[in-house]
Amino acid sequence: MSVKENCQKIEERILKACQRSGRKREEVILLAASKTQPVEKILQAYHCGIRYFGENRVQEGIEKIEALKDYKDIHWHLIGGLQTNKVKYAVKYFEMIHSIDREELVDEIEKRASKMNKIQEGLIEVNFGEESKYGVKEENLKKLFEYILTKEHIKILGLMAIPPYFENPEDVRPFFRKLRQLKEDLEKDFNVKLPHLSMGMSHDFEVAIEEGATIVRIGTALFGERI
Repeated sequence: MSVKENCQKIEERILKACQRSGRKREEVILLAASKTQPVEKILQAYHCGIRYFGENRVQEGIEKIEALKDYKDIHWHLIGGLQTNKVKYAVKYFEMIHSIDREELVDEIEKRASKMNKIQEGLIEVNFGEESKYGVKEENLKKLFEYILTKEHIKILGLMAIPPYFENPEDVRPFFRKLRQLKEDLEKDFNVKLPHLSMGMSHDFEVAIEEGATIVRIGTALFGERI
């Protein structure tokens, strides 16, 4: 299957998931997870109308951003875990960072964004108890959010999570529901509006949309198996 055919199929599935949950198609961003994919495939996705691309690694992302810098309407998001020593490059090159999860990282983003006179948009990544993954534990989420609110150069727009993998996408639904609830709790407790929920990947994005996802991160279903 070509990227174009895959894109058409994903679009149909997104549309149906939106219809089932009474949402508009434009409420959901299809973010192409382009880790390990060559520039040619990214361009194929671009020509299908995709404008949001997510990279896992800063260095790999920079190479693609530089190669495609003439495409001014591409939005580049960093969706992988971020080490503090890579922050200065992440802030320079990426529009949004999905993986903000600890105070030392917040401090470094604030420092670098301040130097560049930039307001760095970001999402807080929540970890639902898997030690091997990045993310703040849900019991520490409010404390981290409160800490970020004291910073001038970071704007949190919502939450992100990578729930445990289940063969049956329905088994992931409670985790998506929980993330939405955590977002709504923050909105209520801090009287803020958080427009984004980044959740759902190739095998479970329809369920994520039904539970309120505004960004779905799709790699394999779009590009085929990773190289």
